[in-house]
Amino acid sequence: MVNEVYLIRHGLAGDRGTYADDTQRPLTKEGREKTKQVAQQMRSIGLKFDHMLTSPYVRAKQTADILLEAKLSPQLEEADFLGHDGKLEDWIAWWQNWPHSPDAKLALVGHEPDLSAWAEQLIWGEVKGRIVLKKAGAIGLAVPETKVAIGQCELFWLTPPRLLRSK
Repeated sequence: MVNEVYLIRHGLAGDRGTYADDTQRPLTKEGREKTKQVAQQMRSIGLKFDHMLTSPYVRAKQTADILLEAKLSPQLEEADFLGHDGKLEDWIAWWQNWPHSPDAKLALVGHEPDLSAWAEQLIWGEVKGRIVLKKAGAIGLAVPETKVAIGQCELFWLTPPRLLRSK
């Protein structure tokens, strides 16, 4: 059995620099609608998470709330390490202490470039700048049951949001 971790970027948000505090920048109306479509498509293909963590930033929390409303996860928890410049090592420490089954599915809602960099470190052991995660897009990683995740994960899903929205 393997664990699945889904790295999900927040939806389309207000323009950078238009808010005095960037952590308060919300999703736009279009961002909410597109994220709802993505959540509905994820649900329609049978995707469901055992747990979901989100950045404390407004746009990420709004994205996570939309995923929660679509019943993709029974629970949501804020995690500071999913904010900008969060440390992968902090997530790994959380992961190792999270009591989960061997086939658990976890969603992490956060920001770029952090999520792509995390994915690359988990897959290749280093950041190569090759993976790009679009807004409301998702990366799926198979995480081995070993204690060392860096460089040991397998990419099984990289989906831009346009493939998950209804036409």
